[in-house]
Amino acid sequence: MTVDVLVAHSDELDLASNTSDTTINATVVKDETIITRPPPTLTRSWSLPNASTRRTDSPASPVLTRASSLPVKLVEPATDIDSDSSSVWTWAWSDEMQGPATSKRCGTRWIARLLPFFMLMLVGYATYDVVVYCCVEYFIQETRKTATAIVLIVFYTIFFILMVAAYIRCYVTIQFNTGFVPWTAAREAAESERNERSTNGGDVESLQWSPADTNPDSPGLEAFYSKDAFICESDGLPKWCSECRSWKPDRAHHSSEYGRCVYKMDHVCPWMGGIISETSFNFFIQFTFYCACYCVLIVSTNAYVVTLRRNAGQSVEGRVVVGLALGSLFGLFSIAMTATALRFVFQNITNVDLFRKNQTFRLAVRVPTGTRSTDQFTTITYPLSPPGDDSRAPGTAHSNGVDQSDGAGSIATNRMAARDQRAKRTFAILQTQSGENPWHVGYRNNFKSVMGETIFEWFLPLRHSPCTRHDSMVSDYEFGPLVEELKRRYGLAEGDAEKGANETTSS
Repeated sequence: MTVDVLVAHSDELDLASNTSDTTINATVVKDETIITRPPPTLTRSWSLPNASTRRTDSPASPVLTRASSLPVKLVEPATDIDSDSSSVWTWAWSDEMQGPATSKRCGTRWIARLLPFFMLMLVGYATYDVVVYCCVEYFIQETRKTATAIVLIVFYTIFFILMVAAYIRCYVTIQFNTGFVPWTAAREAAESERNERSTNGGDVESLQWSPADTNPDSPGLEAFYSKDAFICESDGLPKWCSECRSWKPDRAHHSSEYGRCVYKMDHVCPWMGGIISETSFNFFIQFTFYCACYCVLIVSTNAYVVTLRRNAGQSVEGRVVVGLALGSLFGLFSIAMTATALRFVFQNITNVDLFRKNQTFRLAVRVPTGTRSTDQFTTITYPLSPPGDDSRAPGTAHSNGVDQSDGAGSIATNRMAARDQRAKRTFAILQTQSGENPWHVGYRNNFKSVMGETIFEWFLPLRHSPCTRHDSMVSDYEFGPLVEELKRRYGLAEGDAEKGANETTSS
């Protein structure tokens, strides 16, 4: 007699052992089926079917798996973040470094390499102009304004150090922790093929276009429906990137410049040498702010020198005029960038959102399991079932190699099917109106989600933004009151998601 072997989470095995002491034996054969357990790495997904509220910081649980008449061996794969067995949602957190980000366009690469040297020359000239000429030669030696010179040198040093520190922090983050959405195994294989064709002189554009993954167990899909709300398409599935061949997380945007999807992408900044995204946006704001202060100091110092020389009947030297012009030019640019970036922070939008200000969003919002579609909205239930497959129906015994006369096999199979049924989640697909921002959580909370909780984080380039953590069970990014407003518009009660969760855990 041959039976199926069920490999389940330890909690599931304990559940079966509490109600039945019967042992299910499997026929020993020579061949073995190797079922790989997900590696014990920090992932952005939540463990299902056991719809609990714990994070998967600990080693991930093996998925309920059915093998056909074969003994099973669990193999621990490599735990390196770049391992082929790593979760599709595993990525470098905070200060964990990745490989350098490189643009696909030659012009952009060279501009990004040359601009830092150009900025270094500008800062060098500004230092000579303010410190050497204005403060030392003019204020101290010529006009005997020593106190004025000391004050200006102190402020210049403070703004210089803060500006350089913010720039280095932002530049290094952009190069080594850009915020790319990790590629799936299929995309890695496609990229290897593309590189091979490029090396051999083949047509790299002839690679097949990738439609959305129709596999119900598609890698990464669980990371969406384990949340209570996520951005979706009209069919209830998450957005799909055909270039990266993966599901696009909320607020992710595909960059044609780098050929990758980027978390909360803002823009490509040649001055910073790459993409400004959620991992670097707070450092970018700090740099532009201190750069603006730095330029204001330069303009003020040179303007004061011009005023004193004209009052004394002296001519204005060319180096002072150059310093005044450069300080004014880059000062206006820095002030404008700072004001624009702060506007984005307080409104919780990005530069990409600004160009799509009339866009609408579809949100998959969790509702009680079994909620049916209406004339106002449609629903979708996860995990998805293959077409024509009733294996997820409650109380159904599956005979794939199981002898139904074997009471232990039938009871265990039914019990697992019932557990799968309790893990189901139903979502209502709700659409916002044009221009509505579902992530607006109030100006204060919007600011803190990017700049941090403390005043030290606001002014010093210490930590990444809190929005990069993605550690909430509710959503990838915190949704604002618009979600509850949408539920009221579509006739859904405010406590539907919580009620559904209680029904799931109590059943």
